[in-house]
Amino acid sequence: MTERRMVVALADCPARRVPDGTPLTIPKDTFVTITQSLGGNYTLTYHGQMVRVDGTDAAALGLEAQELDFPEPADERIDEAQVWEALKTVYDPEIPVDLVNLGLIYSLDIDQSQRRVGIEMTLTAPGCGMGPVLVGDVERRVAKVPNVNHVAVSLVFDPPWSREMMSEEAQLETGMFF
Repeated sequence: MTERRMVVALADCPARRVPDGTPLTIPKDTFVTITQSLGGNYTLTYHGQMVRVDGTDAAALGLEAQELDFPEPADERIDEAQVWEALKTVYDPEIPVDLVNLGLIYSLDIDQSQRRVGIEMTLTAPGCGMGPVLVGDVERRVAKVPNVNHVAVSLVFDPPWSREMMSEEAQLETGMFF
């Protein structure tokens, strides 16, 4: 959802610069302007830069934090369903649909012995400047799944993404179903 309102950071708040994903910290008592909230993430302007704050850090901005709370599996294994659930909390910043329903997640590989999740994903366009930010969103959200120690995301562009890769629900929601 697009919005425009100013808030004051109540605590130091981790953020990532758009579009390159460089981490930075918004200091406590700093004024920022929220320009978009989507999928629990916030896009802000901070000292003239566009930055992204993960919804799990939103309390530092006086906003309701998004909780990614997964039950601990009984067997210390990575639960694939929980990984997919985490991926569904990452939204494309320009299309209000999560990456899974957009068809941007090409493969998921779980190495239980190394507690590692490997993900191949693409972007809606090879030149999309939000690639590093989306990769960071995926890494951060999947790392919250119990028993995940490492997340490796590879951006691939073969096959090229097309609207046919979207779920029917996403196509209907965006008006691309025809």
